[in-house]
Amino acid sequence: MKIALINENSQAAKNELIFQTLKSVVEPMGHEVVNYGMYSAEDAHPLTYVQNGILAAVLLNSGAADFVITGCGTGEGAMLACNAFPKVLCGHIESPLDAYLFSQVNDGNCIALPFAENFGWGGELNLTYIFEKLFCTPGGGGYPKERVVPEQRNKKILDEVKAVTHRDLVTILKELDHELVKGALSGEHFTKHFFADCKDDDIADCVREILK
Repeated sequence: MKIALINENSQAAKNELIFQTLKSVVEPMGHEVVNYGMYSAEDAHPLTYVQNGILAAVLLNSGAADFVITGCGTGEGAMLACNAFPKVLCGHIESPLDAYLFSQVNDGNCIALPFAENFGWGGELNLTYIFEKLFCTPGGGGYPKERVVPEQRNKKILDEVKAVTHRDLVTILKELDHELVKGALSGEHFTKHFFADCKDDDIADCVREILK
């Protein structure tokens, strides 16, 4: 699985800590981590939590990423922004238990973490345990196990609801404020990572047009 990391401006200084913690957990599992920034508090390409949602949607809808790790100070804004888009199912995760249940019950493809609230001494340990429980077993396995059938059914229903209540991503990107979207896709290493991994030609063409 290809896992993308996205940080917004208020917590960008923690990017390297989060990146290295995530890699240390998931690379031994066979997953790849791609860091889309922000890379530091002084990054020349700032992201807001709204732009985190735009970038997450582009990565997931295009197939450039299979899962997105993002967040903000509380995690709430990033979660709301991500869930505003089609084919993004983002959970707000504060603990390893949250991570495990979100993976097994909701089988989402994105999480938003609080990188400031309650992130003190041992914060990197909580991240480690969250990532371990999030990816320790394939998503959608159900909890408790005897609930797997109705939980999988409800996840399918939610996917069908989102397919009706959301338009296709290319239409959305074209109608959003151009500078807002361009800013979300202007990170230092975005084009190198995205175009190498993108699996959707329509989204790739749309992104190229936006970045002109």
